[in-house]
Formats: sequence, structure tokens, C-alpha cells
Amino acid sequence: MLRPLLRFTVKLILKLLFRVEIHGMENYDAAGKRVLIVANHTSFLDPMLLWIFLPDDITFAINTHISERWWLKPFLGLSKVFRMDPTHPLSLKDLTHHLQHDTKTVIFPEGRITVTGTLMKIYDGTGMVADKSHAVVLPVRIEGAKYTHFSRLQNVVRLRWFPKITISILPPTQMRAPEHLRGKARRQYCGHILTDIMTDMMFKTSHYRRTIFSALLEARRIHGGKFAIADDLARKPVSYNTLIARTIALGNLFASVTEAGEHVGVMLPNSVNTLCVVLGLQLHQRIPAMLNFSTGSASMISACKTAEVKTVLTSRQFIDKAKLDEEAAHLAEHANLIYLEDLAAQVNLAAKLKALLLSHTTGLWYKSDHIDPEHPAVVLFTSGSEGTPKGVVLSYANILGNLKQLESVINFNPQDVVLNFLPMFHSFGFTVGSMLPVLNGMQAFFYPTPLHYAVIPEIAYEIKATVMFGTNTFLAAYGKKANPYDFFRMRYVGVAGAEKLQENTRALWADKFGIRILEGYGATETTPITSVNTPMNYKAGTVGRFMPGMKYQLEPVPGIHDGGQLHVSGPNIMQGYLLAANPGKRVPPESKYGKGWYDTGDIVSVDGEGYITIKGRSKRFAKVSGEMVSLTAVEQYAIEAWPEGHHAAVSLPDPKKGEQVILLTTHKGATLHDLTRSAVGVAQISLPRKIFVVDVLPVLATGKTNYIEATSLAAKRIEEAEQA
Repeated sequence: MLRPLLRFTVKLILKLLFRVEIHGMENYDAAGKRVLIVANHTSFLDPMLLWIFLPDDITFAINTHISERWWLKPFLGLSKVFRMDPTHPLSLKDLTHHLQHDTKTVIFPEGRITVTGTLMKIYDGTGMVADKSHAVVLPVRIEGAKYTHFSRLQNVVRLRWFPKITISILPPTQMRAPEHLRGKARRQYCGHILTDIMTDMMFKTSHYRRTIFSALLEARRIHGGKFAIADDLARKPVSYNTLIARTIALGNLFASVTEAGEHVGVMLPNSVNTLCVVLGLQLHQRIPAMLNFSTGSASMISACKTAEVKTVLTSRQFIDKAKLDEEAAHLAEHANLIYLEDLAAQVNLAAKLKALLLSHTTGLWYKSDHIDPEHPAVVLFTSGSEGTPKGVVLSYANILGNLKQLESVINFNPQDVVLNFLPMFHSFGFTVGSMLPVLNGMQAFFYPTPLHYAVIPEIAYEIKATVMFGTNTFLAAYGKKANPYDFFRMRYVGVAGAEKLQENTRALWADKFGIRILEGYGATETTPITSVNTPMNYKAGTVGRFMPGMKYQLEPVPGIHDGGQLHVSGPNIMQGYLLAANPGKRVPPESKYGKGWYDTGDIVSVDGEGYITIKGRSKRFAKVSGEMVSLTAVEQYAIEAWPEGHHAAVSLPDPKKGEQVILLTTHKGATLHDLTRSAVGVAQISLPRKIFVVDVLPVLATGKTNYIEATSLAAKRIEEAEQA
């Protein structure tokens, strides 16, 4: 009688103090009798929460050493406890036998309370127990308890006395290892599968189907309105309160000069003001179309026509400093240029006070549930390295979903400082460089250009940056210029964009700075992250494993035996393309595998552990005498032969063999003989037919090779050689 009364009383208190909600009880009921309940471990409250809010008299598998602590003994006397040592094989064997008696047992596979705020290492033993006992695995997510004073995140996150706690129960699943696996291999496989189950749980229970502004408001609630969240070269850090007030003030101005649902061009550099412009447009359901000002006026005019952009927001100061007067004049012939300086003059004291009042009363007037999370949030334009640029439409759910996917596999916290020098018209610069830190309580520092190779390491040193993303080209340049101590606080350095991380860049950062670069893979169409290596799941030479919630198919390609053309689907796949042939009309993604699937055009292989190896783009293969030759591989052979040079392999028509491979290189004195001697064991057909030395390779603003211009340059050199 005492126990039910105590449970009822404690349940009432917890509901009152923490507003505890439990979701997915139907999944608990469907799990059956023999159930292994696996939960993330966020605080000392977790066992009590599960004991109180799960209906049955469940058993808790608890570490023997922890069970001896005095403060835990009263709870252990009220519940069923299975004491075990997770590192000891006999304990795991005993737990397996225990589950075979049809019980519901809770275990925390991390074996400890998180000190990062996200999932920590998952022990293989728990997976083996699920496999051997034939128990159903029931994933349970505890959310919110990490912000209490019962967590181990003091001085990591802002703790509160009574934050809201949610318990989410996901559908049960069976875990069966292939029969041929034995011993250590079987154990590792089970641990691998359990890790995937826990990671998918973290993503599926995340709240990403909402607007970016509502996510910003939640970030303020979690981290505090006075938390300094963003800074730039003006060196005037802004807090959440200031950022939201500015967003509202600007948004109200934009609403008066644009229409709801309109694509509004944004031609601005990386800065706090640009962030406010983007958020202000989104606040009133205007869709920012981020113009790549580095490509010239013709490209921007084409982008405006494709997205039917009538109004472009820019700045006189920016145009003057970036020397874009001519481009702005040409653009003004096709769109209405509105200068922020002119709008700022309209913000009087009354407008400022109104924005300030609205920023502190958002709960009364901002109703995000009336806005479709699939509503377009931004239009980004493809770089056009291999074709005509297209508008890529990304929704709120695309962007927030991709961020939650990333957060499920890598831990970030408010102690992190993100140095973002990738422009916001770059998909990585927009989603990961800008939205990730601002929506997760990480301080963001915006730098206007990635091309200042000597300055950026100094900035990283000054602001104590812990997170940075860049292309291989940029990271190689920073690595050469930087002092070995410039990146002394750096936790994560990631590769952004389709450019492959070169071995010499990887070695430079490892040897000079002691930093392991985390190579990933993605595209603007995938918002952009498709896969990434993480500190816990890393395999050199690959681009990591797929993001949680993604599916893939490999389409067979003639001549490619190990791998195929990659098609992907998931919550981060774009809403669709805007094409020049039919301006303003969105074309939803679709491939041979169905609607919502995106054909990446990349040839990849996926190993047994799910790691992806990029072999090259389908367009980056040449068909020579019926054989598929990877142009990416040709470039890699050149890099190994001449690591200090820049190289681009292209294909041109050949009357006898169908196509021929041409290598352009900046390495003086490069010869086919030297390349052949360096590429030991490589078939002659896999090497270029001709090599041309050039002073510089054509590149895009993102640092990637401009293969359209490179192909034209190669054709010109061939023509010159034939005429000579």
C-alpha cells in the first residue's frame, strides 16, 4: 500500500514541478513481455522518472558501484534492481538470463550520465544482451532533465530549477545479428546497431517541424535572453534579446515593401545584420534568395529571373567596400535595389520601442503552429561548377531537420565558438555556419570572406574558436599560413562542400595543429549534410555515415563494379528546384526510386559499417575505349605526384576512343612520364592522355574548381597544340 501511494505522490509532485509529459505509451503496450528498455542518461532523476511514469513494476539494471551510493539506496529499496558490472562478461550473461524470464528491464547503454548534453559512448554489451536474450528493444528518450541541477552539465549549459521534462517512447524493434557472426565481430555488430537505434531515437524525438523563428525563441528560453550569441568585425556582440528585437524591427520594415511568399534577393556579406535580415524576412513569410555576388552581375540577374526576384536588399557600404558598383548598377536594371541604410533611417524611436515590446511578448502574438514547416525558408543557388546554376528551395523542416540530424551524432554546447567565414549564399555557410550556432546557444562569429588566408587563423586565435568549417582549398591555405598555436581551442574542423579532403591537407592539420579534420559529404539539395565522420564514428578516407533518418539506393552504373550512383531521401532533401526554363515554378525532387528522392549524381560505395567512399561524380567519369575512368582518381594521382600543385582532370571528345582525359596542372615541368612513374600499378587507360601546365586553375568563389571553364581551357590548349 505504501509503494503505490508513494508513487502517486511523487508523480503528482514531478508533474507539478517539471510539467512532465509522456508520449508514445502505445509503443510501450505493444512491446510485449520480454523487453529491454534502453534510455539516454541525462541526470540523476532519470531512474526515478522511468519508475514513476512507466506503468509496470520494471527492473533497473544498475552498475554495482553506483548502487552502493547512499543517496540511491532508498530508491533501490522501492524498485526491482539488477546489479551488474557492464564491463564484466559474466554480468552481461546474467542479465541475458534474467531477460529470458519475460521481464521489462531498463538499462542506460551509455553507462554514465552525459557530460556533453548529448549521447555518449554506447557500450557493445547492451546490444549483445538484446541479441542473445531475443528481447524486444524499446528506445526511450528523456528530454529536459539535463537542464536541471541533477545533471552533470554545471558550467556547460544554463541550469534551471524546474525545466519541462518530456519522456518519449519509440516503437519497439528487434535486434538480430547475422548467424555467421561470432565472438568479437558479433559483439561489435550488436553495439553498432544499438548505437544507430539510440541515434535515430535522438533525431526522431527532436522538434524540427516548426519555423526557424520559433526555434530561435526556444533557444532564448533555454540559454537566456542575455546570452551573447553573435558577433562580427564590428565587435558589438548581440544577445538573444537584441537579435530578436532587431529581427522584428527589420521584419516589420520588409513587410511594408514586399509581399508574403515573395522571393526577396539578399546581396549582403557575412555579418550579424545579414543574419537579422534573413530572420526578419522569414518572420513575415518572405523567402530570402541568397545571391552569390562573387559570380558577377550576369549570374545574379539570371538567378533573379529564375526565382522571379523583384526586390534585392543590399547595402551601400558593402557595395563600396566590395567594389561592386558596376554589378549593382547592372542588377538595378532588372530588380529594385533597397539599401539597408535607407530603411534604417525609417526606424524611429517608436518603431524601436514597438520591436522591443514585441520581442518580450512573443508568446502572445507569434503563433508558429499556423505556419507550415514545409513552407520555403530560403532559396540558395547551386554554384554551377558543372552546369547551369539552379535555385534550390529549402523549407524550415529541411534546415532544422538537418541541424537535428547533425546534433544527434556530434555534441555541441554553449561553450563553443563557431567561426563562420563561408558566405551565407553557400549552403554550409547558411545552415551550419549561421543557423546551427544561433539556434543552439553557440557563439557565432561572422567573417565576410574565406579568402583572407593569413587573417582567419588570427581571428580564430583571438576569439578562441572551437568549431570551423571550410573547403579543402581553404583549410590547406589556412594550415600553411597559421601559427601552430592559432587553433589551440579548436574542437571540430569539418570539410564543407563537394571538394574532397586531400591527404596532404589532412596530414598538415594533424601534424601542425594536432587536429583531426572530420570529412563529410553533402550538397545544397540535401541542406547540405548527407554524411559526416564524427569523433565516435570515424574512418579515414571515407566521408562518414549517413545522417539519421536518411535512406539511400545505389543505382548500378555500367563499368563500375564496386558501388553505384547514389540516390537519397530523408527530411533534409530540398523542396525542389527553380529552373531558368520555367521561372518561379518549383520542381519537386524525384528520381527513378520515387518522389522525394534526390539523384546526387555521385558514384559511391558503402561498406558493411555504413561508411561512404566517394569515387567521383557521374559527370566526372570519362568513357575511354568502353572503360569508365574516374577523373577524380586522375586528380588524386596528380596530387600524389605533385602535392604542391593544383590539378583538374577533364574529359574531351576523342574520335577514336570516345573520350580522352586531359590533366591541367599548375606544377611546372609536369610530364606524363613522371605521372606514370609515380602512379605505380595504375593502368595506362586510367591516366590522362595529355598534360597541360597552366599558371592558375579557374575556381569558383567557394574554392571549388570551375570545371566548365577548365574544360574550355583544356579544349583551347588542345586546339593550340594541333595548330602548332
